[in-house]
Amino acid sequence: MKPRVPAPAVVAEDEAALFRREMRGVRPAPPPNRADLRPAPPPPVPVQRIEDERQVILELAHLAGNPDDVEIEDNHCYLRPGLARDVLRKLRRAHWVLQAELDLHGLTGDEAAAATLSFIAESARKGLRCLRIIHGQGHGSYKREPVLKGRVRKLLARHPAVLAFAEPPLVRGGAGAVVVLLEARKGP
Repeated sequence: MKPRVPAPAVVAEDEAALFRREMRGVRPAPPPNRADLRPAPPPPVPVQRIEDERQVILELAHLAGNPDDVEIEDNHCYLRPGLARDVLRKLRRAHWVLQAELDLHGLTGDEAAAATLSFIAESARKGLRCLRIIHGQGHGSYKREPVLKGRVRKLLARHPAVLAFAEPPLVRGGAGAVVVLLEARKGP
């Protein structure tokens, strides 16, 4: 003979009321007395912004290769239209403190253009204003003609973040360098 299984009791209460009645007097367990040693998750990577900036850098580097587009006053200085000429004087006389520097010695023209654009973008993102880019005088170039000097300066004249640039005094690089003034950073 089989053992008899009792029939389930009919529950007149709904399940939520039954649960509340059964859990009456129950307290949550205290938090464990342990340190959380899990590493913090890495910060998010703004992939789309990085890709957009890379595309801008490539576009500007391509434009910098065309020597006929931008006219630069004697290839020694540039001032964005609408700014006072006093800005160039202050830039030449080191009125602003140099906040970062990029040395392009040993790079090809394309590498130098890409490095310069990346440097400008990163400096602008950090809120830096006054930079020095050392491009050299071209003594090691073919026919001892400066290749990077003109290319970098034309690229700077096209860049939307550049307000002005000037050739620094001899003690700060002379004809082998350029001091750049960037726009003030707007917002965070």
